Amino acid sequence: MLLGVMLLYVGAVLIVNGIWLVGQARAAALAPAGDAPPSSADPTFLENREVTVLNLFTGFVGIVCAGTLLIQGNQDGDLASIRGGGFILLFAFTYLWVALNTFLGVDGRAFGWYCLFVAVTAVAAGIYTFKDAGGDDANIWLGIDWFAWSILWFMFFLLLALQRPIARITGLVAIVEGIATAWVFGFLLLQGSVAFP
Repeated sequence: MLLGVMLLYVGAVLIVNGIWLVGQARAAALAPAGDAPPSSADPTFLENREVTVLNLFTGFVGIVCAGTLLIQGNQDGDLASIRGGGFILLFAFTYLWVALNTFLGVDGRAFGWYCLFVAVTAVAAGIYTFKDAGGDDANIWLGIDWFAWSILWFMFFLLLALQRPIARITGLVAIVEGIATAWVFGFLLLQGSVAFP
């Protein structure tokens, strides 16, 4: 159930961060042409500090979920809970770092390199999840999610560490993945429509 809670908020933060990136890309495209930057009338132009609130909240939800899984898993000798806690911390730290970068006003290059580390880790997590799925729908969905998240984290590496101009497409991918890999999956887990064995 903790995974469902975490995924629900990961979905929300990916969608909002995606909208924010699309708006930032639009503002950057208008700036060189001398056009006025998007205003409050443009629904995709979100202020950095406003987006930070959801990043902080989701990061703290992740820390609580991961901490709970790590403590319970350690007490019970449950490697799956410990592994789940560790993987959730990848997300929690991501959103806390995004929030911190917004307050510091930095370009995020170091965070981009962290995203490369997480992208590679997500590929390994996806392979491991598929290997142990045993035909279970929830594990298959989670395995697909890990590969999708790996692509998104790699796009953030390209965007931030290598400064590639892919903010708009990265934002759109974040929105789609926020819905398909996190929000819907988390909601279905919380409703009991999809469950792990």
